[in-house]
Amino acid sequence: MVDHKALEPQPLITPVDPILEGRRRPGAKRPDLPDAIVQDNPGAVRPPAPSAFPGDELPLPDRWRLITALCPDRNFVAVQSVCRRKTDPYHQNLLKGDRPLDPHKVPLPIKGEDWFLVLSGTSDSIVEPRSFPTPVGVQTTSRPGSYDVFGKGSSLVLAQTFITSVGLIKGSTAFMPPHVEYRLTLAYNINYVDVNERRILNVRPSSPTHRTDRFLGVQEAFIDYHLRNVSDRYDFDSLRVGIQDFQADFRGFLFNDSALAIRLFGNRDNNRFQYNLAVFRRLEKDTNSGLNDLGQTPRDDYVFLANLYRQDLPVPGFTSQLTAVYNRNREGNGVQIDHNGFPVRPALLGDLRGHDYDAYYFGYNGDGHFDRLNLTVSVYGVLGRDSHNFLTGERNKIRAFFAAAEPSIDFSWVRVRGAAMFASGDGDPYDKTENGYDAILENPIFAGADTSYWIRQTIPFAGGGRVIGVNGRNGILADLRSSKDQGQSNFINPGTVLAGAGADFDLLPTLRLSANANHLWFQTTKVLQVLRSEGSIPRDIGWDLSAAAIWRPKMTQNIVVRLSGAVLRAGRGFRDLFDQQNGSKAYYSVLGNVILSF
Repeated sequence: MVDHKALEPQPLITPVDPILEGRRRPGAKRPDLPDAIVQDNPGAVRPPAPSAFPGDELPLPDRWRLITALCPDRNFVAVQSVCRRKTDPYHQNLLKGDRPLDPHKVPLPIKGEDWFLVLSGTSDSIVEPRSFPTPVGVQTTSRPGSYDVFGKGSSLVLAQTFITSVGLIKGSTAFMPPHVEYRLTLAYNINYVDVNERRILNVRPSSPTHRTDRFLGVQEAFIDYHLRNVSDRYDFDSLRVGIQDFQADFRGFLFNDSALAIRLFGNRDNNRFQYNLAVFRRLEKDTNSGLNDLGQTPRDDYVFLANLYRQDLPVPGFTSQLTAVYNRNREGNGVQIDHNGFPVRPALLGDLRGHDYDAYYFGYNGDGHFDRLNLTVSVYGVLGRDSHNFLTGERNKIRAFFAAAEPSIDFSWVRVRGAAMFASGDGDPYDKTENGYDAILENPIFAGADTSYWIRQTIPFAGGGRVIGVNGRNGILADLRSSKDQGQSNFINPGTVLAGAGADFDLLPTLRLSANANHLWFQTTKVLQVLRSEGSIPRDIGWDLSAAAIWRPKMTQNIVVRLSGAVLRAGRGFRDLFDQQNGSKAYYSVLGNVILSF
């Protein structure tokens, strides 16, 4: 008989190689494959292609708390790549805005799952030995028998500032501007000053030659409201109302203040354009700390500002800015005495009368690089009118000019810098035009900044005006103001010229050394000659030589230690103004600074 089953085709079965378990020959079918699926459902929608789905990324309803799920111990766990202590500000932290607040667990009137808390704290400690020409009268000298116009110039400043800032923000700020932000920043300053002469720290001769002062200032208190998005790339318009910090240009040459303001700001064209439209009302400052003093009525000093930034103009990597500012001051009829008893408005120059002024600033600022050359440049012209010339008593026009540039180039771990600045002075204080350039409130990051002796220290203008400084603390202009913080702008001044060079050396990721050498001149000395009743005064101020070391042990800004020293080698003009019996030709400034941030 014929076995018909044996004649039927048999399925190909790949024997399993006992030596290579689980392997099969290429091309052979496996007997356990499922039958092919045939679509027999007419009208069915074809499923999306696999490429339409994310590969290894899936949406989570609360992506911020993924870290919390990995870190069940709220203080510290072994998953050290993502979990840290609550006191660590650098990694994921609820207090630093890395995760949203739970509205059910915080005593705040908030709704929704996208509110963030940003808390920061800073300790700023300063030790500052220094010397400067110290004016003294025979009736107030601390050393009987001293008949010099200038006394012993050494002094010591110790200052400690604690800054606390808290912000409450609504919105996922990782990829779009926040919807609403509330921010409050408080600063508490304790300072101690010791000098060698009387009437330097207080107007009363009976006051001691040392002082300890404390003050609490409100540096920020604003609401920031997101008005709208104008593109799918989150170009936006926002409105900020309240006390807020603002810097008008890249280096703080014109206006850098914390003031009461209404500011509209935003961007366009994928952030290539940024703009600001703002109105500021300046606040009175505490005399010894420079912090905002809300216990006094705000000043009758308004700043109206508009600026526009354009990135990659004229070349990629360089940002250009146009600025227009109107400073309206109406404090000519008032009298302001600072906390130490010295008059600051009006300035005690000339006929000692106050003045009102309208100053219009127009400027161009640029910052970036042209290939390997880094460049920061600033140019301002100011025009307007002054109600009272303190020498003639007449109404004057204001016409003045300012320009500054800082080119630099990098060679591996070394950056070599140059610096040049020109601020016009008034060559004829008796005419009807004031040609001395002055800023509204400057705080320049330029030519060594506060490492520089000239920028860091105030030099009293003895013999030409009472409680008047040749320059202001943390300022670069020789503007003969009573106070940079509390006084008015003065456009009858000698002007300033600076030429310098410097270098930064990044010896380690944690250590930078810097050195600067600047030569300074008065642009003209006609005003000084009139106020000092001298026939001629040389223009040479002298050489400002400085060096600094900055150490960041954690390679972050959480711990910054800085030590700097500067010497002013007096030129002929400076010695003419501040000649002393001991023939001092050099003045020093040492700054030790420790900043701790959370």
